Amino acid sequence: MTKTSRRIALAGLSAGLMAMTALTGAAHAQSINLTYLIPSGADGVAVAEELVKSFEAANPDINIDIETRPGGSEGDNLVKTRLATSSMADIFRYNSGSLFQAINPAQFLVDLTNEPWQADVQASFKQVVTAPDGTVRGAPMGAAMGGGIYYNKAIYEELGLSIPKTWAEFMANNEKIKAAGKVAVIQTYGDTWTSQLFVLADYYNVSAKDPSFASRYTAGEAKFATDAAALRGFEKLQETHDAGLFNEDFGAAKYDDGLRMVASGEGAHYPMLTFATTAIAASYPDMLDNVGFFAQPGDEADLNGLTVWMPDGLYIPNTTSNLDAAKRFVAFVASVEGCEAQTRAGGASGPYLVNGCTLPDDVPPAVSDMLPYFAEGGQNGPALEFLSPIKGPALEQITVEVGSGIRPAADGAALYDEDVRKQAQQLGLPGW
Repeated sequence: MTKTSRRIALAGLSAGLMAMTALTGAAHAQSINLTYLIPSGADGVAVAEELVKSFEAANPDINIDIETRPGGSEGDNLVKTRLATSSMADIFRYNSGSLFQAINPAQFLVDLTNEPWQADVQASFKQVVTAPDGTVRGAPMGAAMGGGIYYNKAIYEELGLSIPKTWAEFMANNEKIKAAGKVAVIQTYGDTWTSQLFVLADYYNVSAKDPSFASRYTAGEAKFATDAAALRGFEKLQETHDAGLFNEDFGAAKYDDGLRMVASGEGAHYPMLTFATTAIAASYPDMLDNVGFFAQPGDEADLNGLTVWMPDGLYIPNTTSNLDAAKRFVAFVASVEGCEAQTRAGGASGPYLVNGCTLPDDVPPAVSDMLPYFAEGGQNGPALEFLSPIKGPALEQITVEVGSGIRPAADGAALYDEDVRKQAQQLGLPGW
């Protein structure tokens, strides 16, 4: 019986499988059995299986059974219930950021602050798995995503353009692209969520100017309409619209249209999250090398950096009866060997937040373009939604209005502040 044949979704089978394993030889008779809970998506299961396979090969005294759970709100509720009822698996994968805070990490999760491997975890990730008491409770699981701008490399080469480090340089590039008769900035408001990127991907620039913004925002002290750095995201959206840089069908075009346009050269720039690289590879594999990526520029070149959507965390509940073995698995995942296992299983979608982890030489340009922001001396930081529980639900409707010329940037920011106020009050946050 092979170890991969023990991958199960029903914990009730574990005892029988352990008994069968014990019959295969004395070497496994005293083995430790761990359970590992993950979301049920096929990609995530494949990565988990490769991680467990590699870990077990190096740790023959430990066997790990994989359990799966639903995603979305159903999965959130299951995680909270299992933690509250002391029935959580020995290790589990879950969100970082605001959803991590919602599971009461200081009460339910093992403190991993002083584990030796934390020295190699990037600080930008640690802050999104830090409990209110200042302790670090998780390890990175998966690759980071960037929020920024895809660009068509052929257009840049044809027009002799350089990657912009400031917003002024970006707009100068756009004017040259427009003068050449090409679409400078692709927008796809037929899928309203895509309209948010100029605002959301600008957060690194906000935090570079004001590192305290997230905490002041959560406390009701900082507002988008009255904070000059935060307002800039809305202003950038208005500026690009008012300059006539968009595709004619921006109000009806869909996300898939945006991917096709930037890959084929129908447009030069598409503001988006880098998870779209996988979609481009699937739908337009012959055009994947045409697409590069850069961080959304701010107003000062020396503050240029990338807004990052952080990967999930790997956590250990304080109810585990196999703490040392669980820590060994988490340490493996947060290592170069763990990164390599993830790449083997799921390909390379972005940089890992563990120092020393590298990606294959043949990754798409849009992935390799992200790496300097994560290298030593590079600059990256979490998106606001990983640092604050507040994200108003109406943002995508408001950014459609600002990006369509219906509402000025300042009015849009003020309307979003009101949307945020309602949500903060629903959450019962102080200061609102």
